[in-house]
Amino acid sequence: MGTQFDYHRLVVGYHGCDRSVGEAALLHGTPLRPSNNAWDWLGEGVYFWEHGPKRAWEFARWKHRRGEIAEPFVLGAHIHLGRCFDLTDTFATRQLLGFYGQLAATFTARGQDLPTNRPGRAGDPDFIRRELDCAVLNLGLTALAQASPPVELDTVRGVFVEGDEAYPGARIHLKTHVQIAVRNPDCIIGYFKPVSL
Repeated sequence: MGTQFDYHRLVVGYHGCDRSVGEAALLHGTPLRPSNNAWDWLGEGVYFWEHGPKRAWEFARWKHRRGEIAEPFVLGAHIHLGRCFDLTDTFATRQLLGFYGQLAATFTARGQDLPTNRPGRAGDPDFIRRELDCAVLNLGLTALAQASPPVELDTVRGVFVEGDEAYPGARIHLKTHVQIAVRNPDCIIGYFKPVSL
């Protein structure tokens, strides 16, 4: 089963962050800190927009407006996907129901309610707080790593449909993007600063 996850290809990713974080990675090789929020839709990892520098810039500016970073910055990265749990491939998505079943059984045994996906704010149609998705993926990928033989995943990749309709009746949305959560920092081959945004 492990060979189904082998993605021997490179992609370019973009990470929106504070300038101090980006420059520390560029100039000193300081590792980026993985995100492990309960709502991270691809589970734990360092998040990148695949081939999406402007989307990363929008995100960094949004974080700045919220007072979460001092100066918006975009860090580019060459990423080897390695062993990738790719949510654009049915081989991966067909495993999600099993992961969900394991999670539901765990929470039932504890007498707890399952986490839910929910809006980040009133009127949020995208349900950006993906607590259920995060819990399902974290549990499932941990189970794969503990299987016999173990399957350690380097990256998780998925399409996130987000934003308003591009036009009335559209199934295309303005902020839809492909994101990658890098779980194994060795998959980041190198960083660069985009020339312009």
